[in-house]
Amino acid sequence: MKNQKQLETVLYSSVGVIILLVIAIALNLIFTRVSSRIDLTADKVYTLSDGTRAVLGKLDTPVQLRFYFSQSANDLDVGLRTYAQRVEDLLNEYRTFSKGKIEVKKFDPKPDSDAEDSANLDGVEGQMAQLGGDKIYFGVAISCLDAKVAIPFISPQRERLLEYDLTRAISQVVKPVKPNLGIMSGLPVFGEMNPMMMMRGGGRQEPWIFISELKADFNVKEIPISTDKIDDDINLLLVVYPKGISEAAQYAIDQFVLRGGKLVAFLDPLSVFDSGNNPSNPLQAAAGSGASMDKLLKAWGLEFDINKVVSDKQFLTELQDPRTGRPQPNPSFLSLTQAAMDTNDVATTQLGRVLLPFAGHFTGSPVEGLKQSVLFHSSKDSQLTDKMMAQFGATEEFKPSGTEHKLGVRLTGKFKTAFPDGKPGADAKEDDKKEGEDKKTDPAAHLKESKDDGIVVLIGDADMLHQNFFARVQELFGQRIMMPFAANLTFVQNLVEQMGGDKDLIGIRSRATLNRPFTRVREMQAKAELSYESKIRQLEKDLSDAQQRLNDLQRAKGEGQQAILSDEQKQEILQFQRKRAEVNKELKEVRKNLRRDVDSLETTAKWTNILAMPVAVSLAGIVIATFKRKRTAAQ
Repeated sequence: MKNQKQLETVLYSSVGVIILLVIAIALNLIFTRVSSRIDLTADKVYTLSDGTRAVLGKLDTPVQLRFYFSQSANDLDVGLRTYAQRVEDLLNEYRTFSKGKIEVKKFDPKPDSDAEDSANLDGVEGQMAQLGGDKIYFGVAISCLDAKVAIPFISPQRERLLEYDLTRAISQVVKPVKPNLGIMSGLPVFGEMNPMMMMRGGGRQEPWIFISELKADFNVKEIPISTDKIDDDINLLLVVYPKGISEAAQYAIDQFVLRGGKLVAFLDPLSVFDSGNNPSNPLQAAAGSGASMDKLLKAWGLEFDINKVVSDKQFLTELQDPRTGRPQPNPSFLSLTQAAMDTNDVATTQLGRVLLPFAGHFTGSPVEGLKQSVLFHSSKDSQLTDKMMAQFGATEEFKPSGTEHKLGVRLTGKFKTAFPDGKPGADAKEDDKKEGEDKKTDPAAHLKESKDDGIVVLIGDADMLHQNFFARVQELFGQRIMMPFAANLTFVQNLVEQMGGDKDLIGIRSRATLNRPFTRVREMQAKAELSYESKIRQLEKDLSDAQQRLNDLQRAKGEGQQAILSDEQKQEILQFQRKRAEVNKELKEVRKNLRRDVDSLETTAKWTNILAMPVAVSLAGIVIATFKRKRTAAQ
């Protein structure tokens, strides 16, 4: 009897194990056919964005994605292989959400193979590996009917931009007709001839990178700064640094806005790329710089001061000192974070750092009928600095104004003309030429008010469009690769696409260079610098005065006597060295205390992140175990 029970136990256990094994195998077979991921990141950076899903949801024509990767290449970098797997996973998600409209094909272009020929025909060219050997192919070709767009090389440095690149390519092949975009600029953004470069043996300047990027999505048309009319086929206009703009050109912009055109204007109190300044006279760079559109701004109720730049201790940028090679904080080079942006606007939400060098500010209130939203603003720990002082490092004493200065604004509503008397210059001279002729006046020739709500965006800096302030450009596998360190280009593309392109692309790019800085650390650093700034400035002044006294004594000696030091000079030198040692000691103590506070905050944040979850799980386990024990004891 006992043996029978043991046999039954063994049989039941064996059958149970077999059943569990069958269930496990069945579940494994089922779930291997299902591709699913759980994205636990705070900003869902590994999940297809709403913009991508919207683009995929609108597809009514099949799209083919041909993914080329040299899987079997010799000496293939492990990191590149891992990244290629992530790219393939992303492409499979595109296929899943497209509901059959996207077909993904994978190719391994081996030497002298049909796959290699297909890659070359699609515009995906092989790049030589750094260690030699076979060429490496790593790109995607997207096609729809007769339209085709290629991503020649998928750089790992642009991983956070990968979703945007893919979705933009899909949008381009689905809608091959590009909208028109006009650009009017007082800076050489299109790569005009530079006389200074020609004198030094150089040639034509290359167009700014933002021009090339916009040409991928728009028909970009250059409009002279002296124009008196904006063509009717242009619906979106970018005005970049309109220095010396005439009233006729402002009138053309005025009528463009009133007829329903959308305007984005980049003004600037101090441009480092203003070639009209005399480089041999550094003072003239600031004095002769500055660009605004006073006539239009006044009609809209705003003002833009071209004599002041905004300095901010909260959003300062550390720049390398050319004399010492050490990083030095510059409050006039603004590094704006999300705290300085309108997170409710699709053009600025989820942007990373935006760098504005020598930016100006807008004052005033919009006239009746217009509504204003602030896209960028300074912190209250900011002040207005004379632009000539800012050019040399803003050396005057910093006094926070307690005001959030407006660096970028959006105006919406019904716009009214800034030229109520009509086109400037249209006087009696024109009438004299037509004397005796039948003149039929067109009442619609001069618009006094817009029929529908218009949009105007004003930014207080134009240099932010130059690649020096948002990206590093380097050669990689024989190609020029742009690696952004700031979101300036992202912001411009967001604006342009929001106002004149495909809105679904905005949310994709704006999350691509997401940056989450230590705002509390920056606040602590700003407060510490402010509290010690006066003391440091006075100490540095004492050093400068001591050095000046020493130089005066040296010059007072006659020729041939400079090498002979008097007792007075020796005493001055000793005092100077003593003063320098005291100042350096105090400065080291200030930096030491600041570094200690910063390190303490970082350590606290790190250990909180490491221990918070285990402690929470342990406490939950203890609570559950205690509850079960009490419940068991009660039974």
